[in-house]
Amino acid sequence: MFKRLRADIEAAKRNDPAARNKFEIWLTYSGVHALSWHRFANRLYKMHLKLLARIVSQLAKFLTGIEIHPAAKIEGGVFIDHGTGVVIGETAEVKSGVVIYQGVTLGGTGKDKGKRHPTIEKDVVISSGAKVLGGFTVGEGAKIGAGAVVLKEVPPHATVVGVPARVVRIRGEKPDLLQEKVDPNAEEIRALKCRVHKLEAALEKLTGEKFECSKEEENLFPAVDTGAYGAPAAQDTGDRGEKGENRIGEEEKDNDHIEGTEK
Repeated sequence: MFKRLRADIEAAKRNDPAARNKFEIWLTYSGVHALSWHRFANRLYKMHLKLLARIVSQLAKFLTGIEIHPAAKIEGGVFIDHGTGVVIGETAEVKSGVVIYQGVTLGGTGKDKGKRHPTIEKDVVISSGAKVLGGFTVGEGAKIGAGAVVLKEVPPHATVVGVPARVVRIRGEKPDLLQEKVDPNAEEIRALKCRVHKLEAALEKLTGEKFECSKEEENLFPAVDTGAYGAPAAQDTGDRGEKGENRIGEEEKDNDHIEGTEK
């Protein structure tokens, strides 16, 4: 127990530039206090004194603002910085060298049984407000951005951000992943624009009236550059150029069908 306490203090001194000395860390750091209380509660839990263990964990929560289930497995050398609002679930496992900031949740989705909470490998950094939900593994050296919601396994040395979280870096380099190339919202907008174009062409042929947007209407709905989502705007223009004849042919067939129905 004292060996792990020394490791926790060393981790705090290593990761917090504001830490001046070990005595100050032991005396004032709520993250170190919470981990010390947890180790006592965990020992009681293993002795099958589960009610007493829960009482100790709730007392620690009242004193530190950090809630750790007595059954959670936390190695020495973990640093919880500030820590207010941190929640660590029953089947969670946290390895040495992990840094956890305030508001982090290592929880479950409510749908799993057995191993419901994540395993955090060595040297992972979990930023403020991040939620890691599920019984998967966060790989060694990974970084989780502030406010991210992680719902699936994270590769080692990867950086994940967003809701839901996605990989944006692996070992400092941007990966060539499908999730970076396809944005579902941009694809849906592109499909809707294509359908509106066909409907306008059919109406123009039936009524003889040309549909054009005024400048005020164009300002209300400015053009969106989908290239920012990994699908370049030039690609959309090229598709129209290369497939323009096919689309016109399809529109003519649709219009012929409409005219035949009207007749």
